[in-house]
Amino acid sequence: MIQMSLKSIMRELKELKDGIGNMSKRGDQSKLWRSRTRSHVAPDEAPLESQLSEQSPWANLPPELLLDIIQRVEESETAWPARAVVVFCAAVCRSWREITKEIVKTPEQCGRLTFPISLKQPGPRESPIQCYIRRDRTSSTFLLFYGLVPSEGESDKLLLAARKVRRATCTDFVISLVADDFSRASNTYVGKLRSNFLGTKFTVYDSQSPCDSRIQSTARPRRRFHSKQVSPRLPACNYIIGTVTYELNVLRTRGPRRMHCILHSIPVSAIQEGGTAPTPSALPQSLDEQLSPLHSSKGKEPIVDTISPSIRATPVFSPGSREPLALKNKAPRWHEQLQCWCLNFKGRVTVASVKNFQLVAAVEPSHNVSPEEQEKVILQFGKIGKDIFTMDYRYPLSAFQAFAISLSCFDTKPACE
Repeated sequence: MIQMSLKSIMRELKELKDGIGNMSKRGDQSKLWRSRTRSHVAPDEAPLESQLSEQSPWANLPPELLLDIIQRVEESETAWPARAVVVFCAAVCRSWREITKEIVKTPEQCGRLTFPISLKQPGPRESPIQCYIRRDRTSSTFLLFYGLVPSEGESDKLLLAARKVRRATCTDFVISLVADDFSRASNTYVGKLRSNFLGTKFTVYDSQSPCDSRIQSTARPRRRFHSKQVSPRLPACNYIIGTVTYELNVLRTRGPRRMHCILHSIPVSAIQEGGTAPTPSALPQSLDEQLSPLHSSKGKEPIVDTISPSIRATPVFSPGSREPLALKNKAPRWHEQLQCWCLNFKGRVTVASVKNFQLVAAVEPSHNVSPEEQEKVILQFGKIGKDIFTMDYRYPLSAFQAFAISLSCFDTKPACE
């Protein structure tokens, strides 16, 4: 076993995973299983899979050898789709899963996305994580992929998907981990973005409370439900984590849109020297766990927004607890020769569009934020082709937060242009 090469170990791991998946597909949930495997979300754990994994010889490896194997795998496979083998390691059995979770670092620490929870964790502090969004006008869907630009082989990693749903008084962008299931009762639902009637103010909702570190340690672990096992009338939890506001253009002057973001889930101290941003350690395990009293903490009880658009909710943090982080779009400069507004996107944006923007921190002198941090672009978004847009984000934003903010550009704003 010690003499086995890393490639042979990966080949056997993939065969083991494929074998378990083929046996599980024989049930009534085969269609649901196939939809899950298109993303890096691990499917719901079946009793057969658990028994097979625990009885396999891989479950009885010495801890020292197991640690060495997973470390080698994690260090060698740094990019998708090859990094899928790290997810395979976590899916072998319980002992593999625990060691893999200890070895794999957060995006802030390593700059890589591995597990679904990585999409809710802050990005790296130095270099941004580069992604792109593909818009499908016919289905009103928006797909977020991991990569610089679309590849020819369509092998880029799907991170998140959103569907635009128009309502009488607002517009919703429902965000999911997969591209074919946008039900709020599904375990792939991660949040939504909702606009007001004019399209000038947007509210970002998260399916889990960002201050869940204590919840994860005290909540009793439970098996996640399939979407078909949950009543469609039972709404998922929604916590307000931020707002995006566009200034009204009353005089109808030409120029870029002006936007402001308030992130209630991130304190302004996160960008101060030595500051940290909330980093969830796991996704909610089931709807009944989300609705349990364990999600309320002393002095900071989150308000749950139900499926009705008329019900009001409040931010996760009360105004007196922590001052939230505010973002503003970086002011462009007027280019006399080109006769247009310009921003330095460092080659990541190639098509002029009113949707293009860069967000920086909006701070006061009393916040004690360094000038370098104030100039740092936290999120940039821009067009590179027909229905193709780049999205680059960094600390303290997560992929989910950056995607939600970027989606606000795709709603009509007649009062802002």
